[in-house]
Order: sequence, then C-alpha cells, then structure tokens
Amino acid sequence: MYQKKIFIYFSLFFLIYCQPSLSIENKILFKIEQEIITSIDIENEYRYLIALNSNIRNLDNDEIFEISKKSSIREKIKKIVINNNFKNPKVPDEYLDLLLKDIYQKINIDNLNEFKEYLKINKVNYQNVRKKIEIEALWNELIMLKFKSKIKIDKNEIKKNIINKKKSVSKSYFLSEILFEISNSEDLSSEYLKIKNTIDEKGFNNAALRFSISKSASIGGEIGWIDESSLNKKLKSILSKKTENEITDPIAVPGGFLILKINNIKELENKLNINEEVQKIINDKTNNQLNQFSLIYFNKMKKDIRINEI
Repeated sequence: MYQKKIFIYFSLFFLIYCQPSLSIENKILFKIEQEIITSIDIENEYRYLIALNSNIRNLDNDEIFEISKKSSIREKIKKIVINNNFKNPKVPDEYLDLLLKDIYQKINIDNLNEFKEYLKINKVNYQNVRKKIEIEALWNELIMLKFKSKIKIDKNEIKKNIINKKKSVSKSYFLSEILFEISNSEDLSSEYLKIKNTIDEKGFNNAALRFSISKSASIGGEIGWIDESSLNKKLKSILSKKTENEITDPIAVPGGFLILKINNIKELENKLNINEEVQKIINDKTNNQLNQFSLIYFNKMKKDIRINEI
C-alpha cells in the first residue's frame, strides 16, 4: 500500500526553541464537523512548530498563532476526509518509522531516542507527532489512490531526451517555494506585494510560513534539489535566467500562483545510468502532479466541510 520510491512531499512542521505559552485556559475555538480545535490544540501546534523550525522565531506571536491555527484546521479537514474514505485507517509502524527517520535526520538528530528526548525537552508530545505524520501519510495514500490513473507521463519521451542529451554536465537547482491563492476580492499584484515585502523584511522562509499553502510551508518552503530535466519547459526557461538567491515573479499553476527561490545551483558531470535517471524523473514528475491534485482536492473538500468559529 505504501510506496517507497514514489510519494508526495510531506508537509511536516518542525522547530528548535520553545516559546511562551499562547493560551492560559482551554477553550473550544473551532468546530469542524465532528471534530473540535481547542486553545490547547493551537498551543500544542505552536510548540510543535517552534520546536523544529528555527526560522519561525523571527515572526511575532500573532503571526505564529495564525500559522498554528491554519495548520490545525488543515489537519482536522484531512482527518475527516480520510475517515470518510478509509475504514479503520492505519499506517504500518515500520513505514512511520521511516518517515520519522527522514524528519529527525533533517534536523541533524541521529536516532529515534534522541529525537524523542529532543521533543520532550521542547514540551512536544511524541505520540502527537506520530499521529500527525500518520495523517499526512494516509492523506498522501488517498491522493495516490484517487488520482494515479490521471497522472500523465511519457516514459519513452523521457528516455529519448536523456539519450539525446548533448551536454556533458547537468544542472540542478536547490529550490524553495511559496504557493499562494487569491480570492475573487483580491488582486494578484497587491498580494504579491505583501509577500515580496515580507521576503525583503523577514526572509523567504518566513514568507513561506506565513503565505504558502504548499505542504512545504512549515519547513520554510524548502523543496530541495531538483534536476532541470524534471522541470517543465516553462519553469526550466524561467529558472535558467535566474542566479542564486534570486526569486521568480508569480507563476500561474493549477491551484494558485507559485514563487520560486533558487538557493543554490550545481552542475555535475553526466555519468548517467539511463534506467535510474528515467525513474528519478518519473518520480519527480509524479510527485509534482500528485501535489497539484492534492491541493485541488483539499480545496474541494474544504468547501463541503462546515467550519464554525466558536
């Protein structure tokens, strides 16, 4: 059921330093269908965020509260949709352990016991973290099941392009992203100006935390190294004209608008294993398409779910 080679990038929220408590008494803040969100839930999400993403410390408490609130609402909506689609949803422990390993290694923690201790020091409940990861894994599996038949990838064309490569080196970009929406009452230029001002004042990572609706938002928009061969022609053309630390103008994509930042560029000598390279590109393109389906499907489900602020 759970695939190791092809998976959607997970929206996982992580941090480094504890911050003061956001709330004193426990109140119900939102009712989402049969689920509720309390002030303690928001505070726990706040601690979760502050524990594993140091960049969030540059935001003020009100901004972090809003991020924590939106994150909690997204998680409850996903949980409701998962329960409506799966009977007794459960992720195998060994798969969750692999996801956890990927998480704690990114913050330079060597093993699970150290990670548990780290969370404990930062007053973050380990079992709650595990549940969060399970919800994301189940959501990703749901998207895969619903939309895998709609994925369009020409394997023969990919292989042909690789074989016909004339360049002796290949270029890769270390990218971060901000994916944002605008409502009917909003203007693209004014929304972009707000995002751009936040980037200039507080950095791209904090702008991603505040504005991005992508799964990468909670880790500052970072999506890692992407080979140029995995990009579509439009993105490849745009990025080829940029240098390190530059950002793009908003790019229209399914589900919203995308801003990319080039954190680093590297060129490597081509020593290609054709089959491995083909599979890598297929995985990247599959992830990109599934992420788009995920966003569209989430927004569709959200419209059908009652969210009441108490």
